[in-house]
Amino acid sequence: MQVVILAGGYGTRISEESAVRPKPMVEIGGRPILWHIMKIYLAHGLNDFVICCGYKGHVIKQFFRDYALDGADVRFDMRENTTTLLRTATEPWRVTLVDTGLETMTGGRLRQAARYLNEGPFCCTYGDGVGNVDIAASIAFHQAQGKLATVTAVQPPGRFGAFTLHHDDHLVPSFKEKPGGDGAWINGGFFVLDRKVIDLIDSDQTVWEREPMEKLAADGQLSAFRHEGFWQPMDTLRDKQTLEALWASGKAPWKAW
Repeated sequence: MQVVILAGGYGTRISEESAVRPKPMVEIGGRPILWHIMKIYLAHGLNDFVICCGYKGHVIKQFFRDYALDGADVRFDMRENTTTLLRTATEPWRVTLVDTGLETMTGGRLRQAARYLNEGPFCCTYGDGVGNVDIAASIAFHQAQGKLATVTAVQPPGRFGAFTLHHDDHLVPSFKEKPGGDGAWINGGFFVLDRKVIDLIDSDQTVWEREPMEKLAADGQLSAFRHEGFWQPMDTLRDKQTLEALWASGKAPWKAW
């Protein structure tokens, strides 16, 4: 099964980093978060990736070009104008990098990636979030449901201290620092999709999370795989620092390899 990764956005909410590189290339523990996402999928046996590039896509292309050479024995034959990797210690990834344009929306990027997809279902996720999602279980769940699309439902991590305060009260009766989600489930990415969902995407300006997903839900074709474990997006510099601290601790919850 192939994996599509949407990696073309501007990443404006983490502009401290994305001014010089696309957000999927922002590093956690010395490796791009994109690398971490791919390692999650590899841990579940998926190694064929279609990456949708856009903003500063050349940086992603350069990374994989150079990554293939890291730790490898290489022969450069100047006479024959050939380069041969003789031995490599890198992951057994097959990576297709698709230039989907600067202004293309998420649905449009997925639509453009379709030309490189095999028949049958595929996985899809964003290039800026990690979690200890059981990918294999989500695929099995999708197959058992028999729907066109499955989204991994997560509860967002708490960000701020919360407390109750009734009308006209001046004293705080209880306080909890950074509580978990309020019980609401949100789109955590890590989709499993039937290829037929591509037909719901009209153009490059289609936002996947709007009309296509809304129609799938209205038609009873969108199932939710509940993930109650760790999940963390990297929307802001604070999120990056949280992920960096977890990785540095040696107990990063998403590290399944």
